[in-house]
Formats: sequence, structure tokens, C-alpha cells
Amino acid sequence: MLIGEVGARSGVSTRMLRHYDALGLVRPTGRTVGGYREYSDDDIRRIFHVESLRSLGLTLRQVGDALAAPNFAPSALVDDLVRRTEDRIAREQELLTRLRTVDALSPTDWEGVLRIVELMQGLSSPSSGIRQRTALEAEAPAEVLAEAILTENNANVVGALQWALDRAPGDALRVMARGLGSDDVDVRRRAILTIAELPGDEALAVLDAALTDDDPTVNAHAALALGRRGVHAAVPTLVTMVVEGRSDVEASDILGVLSQDPDCKAEMLAAFDEARHREPSVRIRVAQALVEIPGPDARRQLDRLAHDDDATVALVARALLR
Repeated sequence: MLIGEVGARSGVSTRMLRHYDALGLVRPTGRTVGGYREYSDDDIRRIFHVESLRSLGLTLRQVGDALAAPNFAPSALVDDLVRRTEDRIAREQELLTRLRTVDALSPTDWEGVLRIVELMQGLSSPSSGIRQRTALEAEAPAEVLAEAILTENNANVVGALQWALDRAPGDALRVMARGLGSDDVDVRRRAILTIAELPGDEALAVLDAALTDDDPTVNAHAALALGRRGVHAAVPTLVTMVVEGRSDVEASDILGVLSQDPDCKAEMLAAFDEARHREPSVRIRVAQALVEIPGPDARRQLDRLAHDDDATVALVARALLR
């Protein structure tokens, strides 16, 4: 088969086929009387092998080494390709985030674009001091500050960013809500802490959705923030936090306030009643939560715990009754 037909059937340009020949990667088995390259079936199969390996990101040199070694072990090379591809995707994702931020801010000229880029570079500096100084001194839009918070690990810098965010114009909630959809649990935790401080009904809706997050830290922060604002949907998660011992003192305080609503009180008392069959440590936390809830029903449950079979549970409950 001549080179033109091979190119048409394989999808590899004749120029690339000549390049393969020059490199010794795929040399045609024969030549016609007129000196034209003539490819055999084995040559064509090798072309497809080369193209397949190139599709994985191998260089032509790596392809040649792989095909030349009969006992070639691909694992190390593939592992290296996976690592380099992950690094490239991470860099491209960072670029995409920057482009989205610039686009969302709608700068009117290139000077505006350059100011935004300079600001983002300051907030992504390797120096925590520069990042903190940028947050405190620059007049940054909320969107840029929110993006920085999602990736910041230094507590002092986070504090500076949140201070600046409180004073910045823009839509931080949109960025933080996107952060809640991240696969990285640390990003979601940083996002929920910031959203918990944002005002407005839209923030409440985002917090409500975060109650179903599979990370206990994220859903706990969402429940605490909602409970402080009197949102009854937080009650089941707050009760679970008491039972499991996650910020249980704070959860108990909030449940005490929410118990002013009769429906909420009935819901939490029913849940605490079910917990009386759990281990002693759970029953002690339930007793401490019940003392925050007014009314005879809560007192009856507490009295029952004062006669608990476990001496420590009974002692704590009696002390709380007094």
C-alpha cells in the first residue's frame, strides 16, 4: 500500500508518515520500482500502535522505546503520565478559575484586567505575609477575595481575607456556593464557614442545602448557622450533633432557643427519647441538652435519666435537676 493510501485510511498525514520513517519509528517494508514507499499490513498495524501510544501523551521517543523493547513494562511510564496529566489539569483548572473571575468582574478595559490579575497574583503569593498584606490593603472585589479564601490554609490570612470580604462589594456567595460543590472537603469546610457569616435569604438557601453534605464538619457548621437564625430545618442535624458529641454544647444551646416553637420541641424531645437506649456517654449529653429545653415534658425525660441504671448518668441528671 502506497503512502497516500495509507494516510487516507489511517488518518495520519503523509508528512507525519515521512517523519516516522526518518525517525525509524515506522519504516515501510518495501519500495516500488519507482522508489515509492510501500507499506505492508504489519507496517500499518505499527502505525496504529504508534498513534495509540501517542494518544496517551507519550512522546515519539517514548513510543519508540516502548515498541523497541519486547519486555517493556508500562506501569512506571503510565504512572509518570498520570502524574504529569494531573499537574497539567490542576494548572489549567487554576487558569480557568482566574478567567472566570476576570469575566465575572467585567472589566471595561485592559487596565482593569491587569489590576485584577495583579491582585490575584498577590493573593496567591508563596509568602503568607504578602497574601495578608494584599488582603488588607488592596481594594479587592468580593469575588476575588472569596476565591482566595477557598484555597487559603493560613489562619491569619483567612482572617484578613474575611475582614476584607465584609467590606467588599460584589457577590461572594456565588463563589462560595461553587466551593461547596468541590470534591475537596477542605474547600467545602472553608466555604461553609464564610457562608455562615453572609446575610440574606440566598445564603440561608445555600446553608440549607449544605445540611445534606456527607462531611460532618460541613453539615454541622450549616446547622449551627441556620439554628442561630431560627431555621427549624436545622433541628434534626443539631440533635444528631448532640447524640454524636459534635459541638454538642453549642448545639444544645441553640436547640433550647428553637424549643420555643412547640413543633420543634416535640421533634427534638422525640429524638432524645429514642436516644435513651444508647450508650451512657450519649445519655449524659442528652441530659445536658434536655436541661436547656423548658417545660414538663423535658423535665420528665430528665427525671427518667436521673433514675438511669448507669450511676454516672443518674448522677449527672440529678445534678441538672437540682
